[in-house]
Amino acid sequence: MADPKPATSQVLPPHIQLIQMGRAHIVSRAVYAAAKLGLADQLASGPKNAIELAGPMNVHGPSLHRLMRTLASLGILTERPEQRFALTGLGEALKTGAPGSARSSVIFSGSPSLSGWDNVVYSVQTGKTGFEKAQGLAFFDYLAQHPEDASLFTEMMVGLNDQEPPAVAAAYDFSIFQAIVDVGGATGNMLAAVLSRHAGPRGILFDRPHVVKDAPALLDTKGVSDRVTIQPGNFFESVPAGADAYILSHILHDWDEDQCLTILGHVRKAMKPAGRLLIVEMVLPSGDAPHPGKILDLTMLVQTGGQERTESEYASLLGMAGFRLTQVVPTSSAANIVEAVVA
Repeated sequence: MADPKPATSQVLPPHIQLIQMGRAHIVSRAVYAAAKLGLADQLASGPKNAIELAGPMNVHGPSLHRLMRTLASLGILTERPEQRFALTGLGEALKTGAPGSARSSVIFSGSPSLSGWDNVVYSVQTGKTGFEKAQGLAFFDYLAQHPEDASLFTEMMVGLNDQEPPAVAAAYDFSIFQAIVDVGGATGNMLAAVLSRHAGPRGILFDRPHVVKDAPALLDTKGVSDRVTIQPGNFFESVPAGADAYILSHILHDWDEDQCLTILGHVRKAMKPAGRLLIVEMVLPSGDAPHPGKILDLTMLVQTGGQERTESEYASLLGMAGFRLTQVVPTSSAANIVEAVVA
């Protein structure tokens, strides 16, 4: 018997690589269909075939089978005898309420009414958001008028960044502060992580009324509700005054330069002379290095009109707003903490 030759990795031809990139949306649409239909919830009690599921799910049985077969090839389901399908560990994460909120993220990202990606060429041509072209409203104005979508967006952000708040809380010494304002802090996930790790400070959660309405439940679950004051408001108008530290977690990347300067101006006016500004964002590396922030940067172009920035770009922006960048603190997540003081 001939000796087996060692396996060698085969690099696909460039045209095949590009075609696969261009067809990646097929996978995302299949996963979206599973999330939207609640397929994982239907399979939570055990394996079923498409005929058994067709009635309860109000779908075409043979077509559902084809979807489930595809999902099995992606590792989300596994096929058992008699064409029954069961959830894998990956599929379990698609259930409603599963840790990480993957279902909410997939539904929000895949919803045609919540995406501007059909207009990505328009965004590149004009610098304007594809979302506003599609919906006639800016992204956050749309969410303000659609509370169910706003709640879905908040769940998505919590799920996408679930590793980030504890990483931020561990990377920086928040114990030196007495009062911390989380500006645009949504339901308080970041603030809760900081206060859970550091027993001394108290927090003020500041965001628009339709956003903070979901905060009490989360803060209570995290065990910090007695140390947090919820203050509704709009950071384009003002922010709570007199705190030692102001957190802006994934806020500045949503807005253009002028809007960022408005937000930073309100923070500078509100903070104590010796206060700290702590910007939690993905600071982009230079060169060709892969980084999730580079994909996110394109998302900001299409959806909100904002952008991700390099360290030098943050230093420039902060300088225009009357701040001085003092350090960029890495965390165990993809996010960094950009620390600044009043110049």
